[in-house]
Amino acid sequence: MKPFLQSLFQPQSYDPNSFFLLAGPCVVESESGATEIAKHIAGVCQKLGIPYVFKASYKKANRTSATSFTGIGDQDALEILKKIKSSLNIPVVSDIHTAEEADKAAPYLDILQIPAFLCRQTDLLIAAAKTGKIINVKKGQFLSGPSMAFAAEKIKLAGNEKVLLTERGTTFGYQDLVVDFRNIPWMKEIGTPVVMDVTHSLQQPNQTSGVTGGNPQLIGTLAKAAIATGADGLFIETHPDPANAKSDGANMLPLDQLEPLLVQLIKIRKAITI
Repeated sequence: MKPFLQSLFQPQSYDPNSFFLLAGPCVVESESGATEIAKHIAGVCQKLGIPYVFKASYKKANRTSATSFTGIGDQDALEILKKIKSSLNIPVVSDIHTAEEADKAAPYLDILQIPAFLCRQTDLLIAAAKTGKIINVKKGQFLSGPSMAFAAEKIKLAGNEKVLLTERGTTFGYQDLVVDFRNIPWMKEIGTPVVMDVTHSLQQPNQTSGVTGGNPQLIGTLAKAAIATGADGLFIETHPDPANAKSDGANMLPLDQLEPLLVQLIKIRKAITI
């Protein structure tokens, strides 16, 4: 594990050979809901020895429909993330969408996440880098794994070596994504830890209903394949009631299914590190 990640997880007890986990709801829906999910996952990860980062977007800037839920308010959501970080002693990650958001969000977060469709935005990457935070850049659905070297380079040239790259599928036609698992070892060759965004890779975007679809029944399949091909971390959106989640419910993992999946993934991780 890279030193910047080891430092991030120091307060926790974990297996140094484990993969790390970024997980939580798609968006902050309420303080009570976000806290409930964070507590549950943190407890599971502590039990299993998995380094954990709570994930929730403080706002959604890329919804398909103008009527879709975008958040409870930026400042309110950021304050909730700060409370979760402090009360549970866990790091937090959330998305930023503009260069101006970098300085606004950085005081509340441990990891700034760059959405896939913005991974080439030079001003955004440089602004994020200059905060000194860990930067997680999701691979664009339109890019190959090796081409993400240029996104990583922009951040490093701005003086920040703390970069993660995340695979999240490749556009396949108008309404589907596929995952090329060659991208995991290819992106690791760039010299950064690589994360697999399991749930977003199962999206079915651009539906005529204006609501993104998904294939959540394949979450376990993609997660196992990612660990088997050497992913350093996993990104999983999860919710107690995906059918009523306010964003991305169609491709989320039910919260009560997370622990059994992680137990299986630990076995795979141990098998490949023998």
